[in-house]
Amino acid sequence: MIKLKKAKFFPYGVHIPDNKTLTSDLKIVDITPPGKVYISMSQHIGAPATPVVNVGDKVKVGTLIGSANGAVSANVYSSVSGEVIGIESLTNGLNQKQTHVIIQNDFLGETVTFDDIENVTPSAIVERVRLSGIVGLGGAGFPTAVKLSPALPVDTIVINGAECEPYLTCDYRLMMEHPQEVLEGVKLIASAVGAKNIVIGIEKNKPEAIKLFSQFDGISVVPLKKQYPMGSEKHLIYCTTGRKVPLGKMPFDVGVIVSNVKTALECYRAVKLNLPLTHIVMTVSGDGIENPKNVRVPLGTPLSDIISFCGGAKDGVEKIIAGGPMMGKALTSINHYTRKTDSGLLLLGKKSTSLDYPTNCINCARCAYNCPMRLMPMYIELYANAKDYEKAEKYGAMSCIECGTCAYNCPAKRPLVQSISLAKAKIKEMKNARK
Repeated sequence: MIKLKKAKFFPYGVHIPDNKTLTSDLKIVDITPPGKVYISMSQHIGAPATPVVNVGDKVKVGTLIGSANGAVSANVYSSVSGEVIGIESLTNGLNQKQTHVIIQNDFLGETVTFDDIENVTPSAIVERVRLSGIVGLGGAGFPTAVKLSPALPVDTIVINGAECEPYLTCDYRLMMEHPQEVLEGVKLIASAVGAKNIVIGIEKNKPEAIKLFSQFDGISVVPLKKQYPMGSEKHLIYCTTGRKVPLGKMPFDVGVIVSNVKTALECYRAVKLNLPLTHIVMTVSGDGIENPKNVRVPLGTPLSDIISFCGGAKDGVEKIIAGGPMMGKALTSINHYTRKTDSGLLLLGKKSTSLDYPTNCINCARCAYNCPMRLMPMYIELYANAKDYEKAEKYGAMSCIECGTCAYNCPAKRPLVQSISLAKAKIKEMKNARK
């Protein structure tokens, strides 16, 4: 019996061409293993992991190379077997300096796993998830073990299968190719926090996934309107459960935990297959890549290797984006290496990229009208540019989810998201300085 639950409606956001047909029917394939991997110790929200290997050490797939540094941090594991040839501070394609462990691949593929869990209790699940280095793989990168230890009781798990970002189809392919494993991972998450209800939200542009998950017992499927940013945590909770998370509050304040499809699958692999997080699945797409694909890649794989595996870049690539076009980050170079939170790599040509220079704000209020958080982005940007970060905070800068809806709608092509992101960083600096 097919079980569908009607979604709640939120009236804001935007409707964007999804451009998913490039890869939606392509099965996930394993990339040709790279000769070297460059594994960052900063692949999550919180403190970077501390390297626990030395140059010259031999490692296997699944060897711990970075130990979590504090409560909000995550372990990091080798994604190939071979020899550690460097521990260096490297500047990545986002102009961030991070410590990387560099491993020369010996192509033997030797693997080490955890021991079996004798008694799969809630505490054992949380500990295995912590040990495995699992973080939110929908892009946030929050350590999952911390999320599975909520401060308040939780009765509902909401699984994010919306994948509302244009181009990206890796979550959809995981749902289609590994539905049982995803479901088992979800049930483990529910067991860990004592939740009785499991809900999965899937956008209506994925009818096959909706049909597939509707046939499983113990889970309610909510077909969601195709709308951006439907995958935003607070909006997803409202649309699937009707509960509203107040500003400044967390999902557990309304009895909910949200998990991404990929995160749930990794929880299954950690608990049932004894495997730490060493690989990710991502979409490589856009009109600037020869052969768009959904690929499974080792952590720390150079983007150049991924591009070569997909047939190389076409002439006239104007922009390379890590992630989706709305919330992803434009790269300054391809000297970048895959991390746990990567979901896509887009190569876009002139037809897909706006190269217009920003002009003065025309006070049209489109950014405010469509903002899913009901903010006034034009004022936050104004005060951010004036370096009046206290005023920017008063206008709700810290409540911005950086979805990009405002910039997408702006006829003046203002860099609203970048200005708000800067304001948020400066506000945090000010608060830390006061402490």
